[in-house]
Amino acid sequence: MTSATDLLHERATKKAMTRLLPILGIAYFMSYVDRTNVALAKTALEADIGLSAAAYGLGAGLFFLSYALLEVPSNLILYRVGARLWITRIAVTWGAVSAAMMFVQNELSFYALRVLLGAAEAGLFPAMMYMVTLWFSQKHRGMVVGLIYTAPCIAIFIGSPIGGALMELDDVGGLHGWQWMFLVEGIVTVLIGVLVWFVLPGRPADARWLTTEEAAALTERAVGRDEPSRTHLRGNLRFAFGRPVVVLLAAIYFINQAISAGIGFNFPALVQSLGIESPFLIGVVAGGGGIAGLAGVLFFPWLQRRVGHEIALIGVCAGAGLFILVTFILSTSVGLSLGLIYVANFFALGTLPLFWVVAMSRMSGLMAAAGLAFINMIGIVGGFVGPFVYGLIESATGSLMAPYYTIAAASLVGVALVPVLALIIRREKERERAGLKRGEASLQAPA
Repeated sequence: MTSATDLLHERATKKAMTRLLPILGIAYFMSYVDRTNVALAKTALEADIGLSAAAYGLGAGLFFLSYALLEVPSNLILYRVGARLWITRIAVTWGAVSAAMMFVQNELSFYALRVLLGAAEAGLFPAMMYMVTLWFSQKHRGMVVGLIYTAPCIAIFIGSPIGGALMELDDVGGLHGWQWMFLVEGIVTVLIGVLVWFVLPGRPADARWLTTEEAAALTERAVGRDEPSRTHLRGNLRFAFGRPVVVLLAAIYFINQAISAGIGFNFPALVQSLGIESPFLIGVVAGGGGIAGLAGVLFFPWLQRRVGHEIALIGVCAGAGLFILVTFILSTSVGLSLGLIYVANFFALGTLPLFWVVAMSRMSGLMAAAGLAFINMIGIVGGFVGPFVYGLIESATGSLMAPYYTIAAASLVGVALVPVLALIIRREKERERAGLKRGEASLQAPA
């Protein structure tokens, strides 16, 4: 039987989803567009400024390096100053740097602006995940994170063709097409940052569109009545960053992001090698993977809410991804190869909401702000390693297919880590239950 409190919480949750997810989704959409539009410009940059494949791979990856180094500091500042101010700052500065990419003239300026772009955007995604821990109960987090992840999927599907269309403005106003793409998309991001300032509350208590009772219900179900989280990092570094479950989650996310970035940043070039020349058509074909990814981030949270077993579902996605990669390597059909990349997106993106649900279930408060940022930081390092290694292998072999052998090996390691994660979480929960029983026994003992 549903209680009045449950109905109040469900009503407040629907309000929060309706009000928060559109603005978070728009911001994440543009972050993904601004982060990956360089893939569409790869061939043009090679022709216009003489950027080599290895230099492109390094520059694409440098974004992730500076992003990663500032992840934890950024989220700690967010914890202190609030989501509204900090996410606004992130969006405005990364939009300005993205627009400045139009001034790239050589390898050095390409490297510098990619580093600045990563630094400006650092902390956006873990900030959104931290907000989820403040607003939504564990029951709803899979669905909420899945809905947030629709933004990059739509960015792949819509953003790539839009970027391709902007690339068609070559020589308009004396600018290259890639310059128009960076300029327009950067300005749009700055405007979205201004919108965030006016419409995004940081916590339920700050939302004018919630009643006091609704705000309290959201906070209670999200934060709970557990023992208060540690409020200082000093003396708690091992708990925040060194717990086996945190380290293993970070390792799995590293592999996922290395594979995704390695493939994603080079997929348009692979499409072009198949004989498609129009930048707009390349964008359309490359964007097709977003449809599969969108299906994944909607399907797997739906499945998780009905059957549970998040880690088992993560294992299914990892195993399916490995099988698809091996089939892709062996395929001699152009159509089948493209189709396999699309299906791989279904599993690679579909597993991410499940992954973050598991991560958020193991931390709260400041430890969530620090721990989620740490996990994302390690994953972002994977986003640096993937394109960089891909570029090195492609340059050394002259083959677009050679890097996929390394990608398949990394995928195999990821599959092997999933059962280890399940074992570590089970043991951690057993220790927590044992500690709780000891605490209850001490309270019941006679004085």
